[in-house]
Amino acid sequence: MQDDSSALPNLARLRDGRTVLLREIRPQDEDELRDAFHRLSADSRYARFMIPLREPSPAMLAAATRPNPEHDLALVAVSGEGGPDQDIVAGARYVGAAGSDTCEFAVTVADDWHGLGLARRLLEILIAHAAARGVRCMEGYVLAANTPMRRLAGRLGFVDRQCEDDATLRVVSLVLA
Repeated sequence: MQDDSSALPNLARLRDGRTVLLREIRPQDEDELRDAFHRLSADSRYARFMIPLREPSPAMLAAATRPNPEHDLALVAVSGEGGPDQDIVAGARYVGAAGSDTCEFAVTVADDWHGLGLARRLLEILIAHAAARGVRCMEGYVLAANTPMRRLAGRLGFVDRQCEDDATLRVVSLVLA
């Protein structure tokens, strides 16, 4: 990608030449987020939610499109430049708890947008924004079999360790401050 700025909104050119608009999610994205969920393969849904999920609930969609601005950040990557035929092709978020200096992140990229640097770009923006807000540690739960996400986390400096409670999960963590 060409631009490594963490300013939002941000146009980014991907490895294959396609352009995406990276921006914060909005409440009016609820319908498109549901459509994006349905465009994911069953494997991609499982990698993100860690359960076989066929349909996001209305409560899930509402929560996903209305992050708490005091300690959460949720981003979407929109195909093209956000015009009328736009599709959400990726999403990333971190969630913190009031009084905590740690946040948890998640990234989802549509199957036909894998391998283009999109997950890395979204995660870099999350890291920059979390650090600027004073978050000291970012962590994520990743399926042990999700090698691409674990490799990306490693390239960005995350430490990868076994989850104490579940042998099928890994915890990747990055000290920000």
